[in-house]
Amino acid sequence: MNFNYQTPRYLVVIDQIKGKIGNGELEPGERLPSEMTFAKELGVSRNTLREALRILEEENIIIRKHGVGTFVNNKPVFSGGIEELFSITTMIEREGKTPGTELLFAGYVDPHGDDIKELNLGENELVLLVKRLRTADEEPLVYCIDKIPSNLLSKGYKVDKESIFSSLEELGITIGYAEAEIKTIGYHEEISNIMNCDKETPLLILRQIHYDLNDRPVLYSINFFKSDQIAFNVLRKRTY
Repeated sequence: MNFNYQTPRYLVVIDQIKGKIGNGELEPGERLPSEMTFAKELGVSRNTLREALRILEEENIIIRKHGVGTFVNNKPVFSGGIEELFSITTMIEREGKTPGTELLFAGYVDPHGDDIKELNLGENELVLLVKRLRTADEEPLVYCIDKIPSNLLSKGYKVDKESIFSSLEELGITIGYAEAEIKTIGYHEEISNIMNCDKETPLLILRQIHYDLNDRPVLYSINFFKSDQIAFNVLRKRTY
């Protein structure tokens, strides 16, 4: 007796979408077509497409933003070590050290190209730029650059130099999650000097886009850590 085993259609669709991502037809961060349009393009039913997208979301290949759409994921997903989102103040306190802050700059500025893209800024919209040096037991630990869209801030808003998270919560803005990128750089003439780093000590950069509970980008942060004083642990899970 001969059996004809046919691959489930949704698995074929998964391969098709992965192929589109792999060959650049769908780029990282790109929004997918509407469900109806995409199903028609792939020649499948909407139910089949939904099942394929569900699995791709579980694999972190795509991300869904409620009320916005479905996008190709271009951010690494970390679990374990740094998957818990908390402020630098909390991080320092958890180690039994006393947090401190030196406010280096706070003011409204014109955004750069990355700011406009990452914070989804409107035309002529400013950002509040905050630069701080965070210390642990009076020793430099993190150089922080934080950017907040001006339209989220009330008139006369004052920065809480210790915790940006707390400042935002006072405005009714709760951070829900963040997309993160980690990399290292060598000696940085300005920042390394402020951090009291020698030329042999690289800096670890944690770049994050923070979103509120409505998936709205509300904070773009770039933190420079002394690499000899901090380590981020990452748990990698095998997918099947």
